[in-house]
Amino acid sequence: MDAIFVNGPFLKGFSRESRSPAVTKSGTLYYPAWLAYACGYAEEFGYQCSLIDSIADDISFQESVNMVKAKSPTLVVIGTSTPSIDDDIKFANEIKNQIKDVTVCLVGTHASAEADSIIKNNHLIDFVARREYDITIKNILDCIKNNRTWKDVTGITYLEDNQVVKNIDTPYIQDLDIIPFASKIYKNHLNIKNYYYGHVRYPMISIFTSRGCDARCNFCLYPQTMFGNFRERSPKNIADEFAWIAKNLPELKEVLIDDDTFTMNSEHARNVSEELIKINNKIPWTCEARATLDYETLKSMKKAGCRLIVTGFESIDQTVLNKINKNVKMPKVQEFVNDAHRAGLKIHACFMAGNPGDTLETLNTTLNWALKQKAFDTAQFFPLQVYPGTKAFEWAKDTGVLKQQNYRDWVTPTGMHNMTIIASDSGLTFNECLDFCDDARRKFYLRPSYIGRQFVKGLFEPQEFKKNVIGFLNLSKHLFKRVSTELD
Repeated sequence: MDAIFVNGPFLKGFSRESRSPAVTKSGTLYYPAWLAYACGYAEEFGYQCSLIDSIADDISFQESVNMVKAKSPTLVVIGTSTPSIDDDIKFANEIKNQIKDVTVCLVGTHASAEADSIIKNNHLIDFVARREYDITIKNILDCIKNNRTWKDVTGITYLEDNQVVKNIDTPYIQDLDIIPFASKIYKNHLNIKNYYYGHVRYPMISIFTSRGCDARCNFCLYPQTMFGNFRERSPKNIADEFAWIAKNLPELKEVLIDDDTFTMNSEHARNVSEELIKINNKIPWTCEARATLDYETLKSMKKAGCRLIVTGFESIDQTVLNKINKNVKMPKVQEFVNDAHRAGLKIHACFMAGNPGDTLETLNTTLNWALKQKAFDTAQFFPLQVYPGTKAFEWAKDTGVLKQQNYRDWVTPTGMHNMTIIASDSGLTFNECLDFCDDARRKFYLRPSYIGRQFVKGLFEPQEFKKNVIGFLNLSKHLFKRVSTELD
């Protein structure tokens, strides 16, 4: 085996590749997409690769080590996140101790942001592959195969003569059509039925049609630590993957286009929709959309099979939006919500508590607004999480509000989202933020009007009914609990 890509053991149900890694209350479990893409890309060049998801397959630490050891790999690539990083390093060290002559590489958001520190303090780890790592990993394999030195490989950080060496960055991939279909890689390496997203019909698949984002929200993890500016696959290439899925994975009920912002370029979104219409696409799909999208694009997406859009509203207070560099204006936001509803699209709405400028008044004003929007099919309320490598993290450090805690404490003992700042700049405490999120979730989902509306929808849309039942059963385990009590 040339390379094994591992989403290593940690907490049951933990999603490393989430934008906010945690165990979710909805039961959502992310695909290890970035590991999968890099695995598939290396396979395109003839390398024998394997992809192991210890979380999804519920494989213990020792069993995971044994599985890797049994395949005698040349290279082991291990995904990371901030909450799991100590366990990720522990796993990497054990692989090095157990397998002779193996090369171990860490990848992912936390590894990219903290590459120097990781390499300096963990001498068993050979290197970190920073940022977008598909080509970097393939080049590492080439280097090992041809006995070249690490200085020939861009995008890596490693230790040489007890000094940290940071090679120049690997350029971002401009032609994303060279990346293989994620759907093919999942089919070959994973059990698709292991993965579930609360707002998407099950069973589903998560693909990416672009990378990066041109918005500059200060908290957003992936654009700042890994993928930079927006780049997209060609509309035909995207439609070809939909056609492949329809033919080879007929059991799927929905495709999630999980790009940071599928609609970053509205013309591109319309062109993709036109290609899907051309192939007579019948697979429903969901995507991420900014609250600036125009009605004509929304209508085109609906015609192409889009069922639901995921939008990060965060707050409706303009001062808060300005402070986090959201670059949206509330009149346009309300127009977008109305247009999505008019186009027949559902919305999964995302909100945050604890951003600069937040007070209990701004939080409750935002919640009351959310409760009035008929287009909102589902919603999530998260405390502000600031991660290394983001401007929000630097703000929290510079202003002294960052909690002094271990990375493991970025989530609670059971893996729920924790608060990573002591208080907002207006004095809103972390306990108030955590409690608000729990209370807001209850108020949103337990409204008689909401329950009645979802029940009526389910009568006419059986797949919606199934999705809602599964989602409610998962969420009900947490609706009457307070995350803050885990921290007492």
